[in-house]
Amino acid sequence: MTTTKLDLSGLKCPLPALKTRKALKPLKAGDLLEVCCTDPLSVIDIPNLVRETGDRVEITERDERRIVFMIEKADRVIGNQDQTAGAETGKGA
Repeated sequence: MTTTKLDLSGLKCPLPALKTRKALKPLKAGDLLEVCCTDPLSVIDIPNLVRETGDRVEITERDERRIVFMIEKADRVIGNQDQTAGAETGKGA
């Protein structure tokens, strides 16, 4: 298990969510991604992103200046399974 730190201070929506998604892709199950943001909208965007990917997130720090998320990479990705199932269904129709 490794921990990767991602400092997204100063970036505005949608960049924190997009860069977090990109950083999560190469991680292995159980790896942690610590994301530091200053954009207040990240408290909505990052948890929504993590809900889509099936990973786990918690806010470890939140004050007027910054929000720190700790994201744990899950064993599987929900979004890929949904796409695969849809593709298989489409082939048979």
